[in-house]
Amino acid sequence: MSRMRDDILRGFGDIWPAMLAAVPIGLLFGALAAGKGLSPLEVTVMGALVFAGGAQFAAVELWATPAPIGALVFSTLLINARHVLMSASLAPKLQGFSGWQKLGGLYFMADENWALAEKRARTHALTPAYWFGMLIPFVACWIATSTLGAVVGAALGDPRRFGADFAFTALFIALVAAFWKGRVTFWTVAASGIASALAYRLVGPPWHVLAGALCGLAAAWIAAGGGAGAEPDPAASEPARS
Repeated sequence: MSRMRDDILRGFGDIWPAMLAAVPIGLLFGALAAGKGLSPLEVTVMGALVFAGGAQFAAVELWATPAPIGALVFSTLLINARHVLMSASLAPKLQGFSGWQKLGGLYFMADENWALAEKRARTHALTPAYWFGMLIPFVACWIATSTLGAVVGAALGDPRRFGADFAFTALFIALVAAFWKGRVTFWTVAASGIASALAYRLVGPPWHVLAGALCGLAAAWIAAGGGAGAEPDPAASEPARS
């Protein structure tokens, strides 16, 4: 019981910076959704069923009456395709999870808790207590703030005026720094960022997500010597500790 409590607290301690970064983004999303005609209840249900910030923003940008179902499905599928690789990398580390815990945990997986879980797995065995100690507060924060944004609506104004939209960018920079492993990381991040920015400017969303992902994967493979000369990860040779 003591270990479970410690893992829950550690999970919450790791995720709270991401929760703070999510507050202005959630408010912004709720306000934008309300501007498109969605009610606070619809925003709440959307957050609970979809829980994918990037895909939700894309859906709201495309929202119209009647809703363009094909465009909505395609854009959200393209944006969230990265979750297939993220789940594949994390699944072998969830040995202590029951089937329902895996299904529920991975359904609400986001970039932030995935990255923190991967970092945790370098030195400790992942436990359901740690994972859900991260997951539940993060999901609750996103749903609550997006709903609040929909409630206050126009009175909130646009948080981008205050630079609040940079919060997630700063968070992802910190996550990348935590995974830094030399030249492979540099070329992966550089290729992904440049390709994504160019695609966003030249083609527009959601294609920038696919371009960034593919170029990042290609750069990582090339920088690592085509799979033959990858830089060793010191943590990989250490057994996971509980």
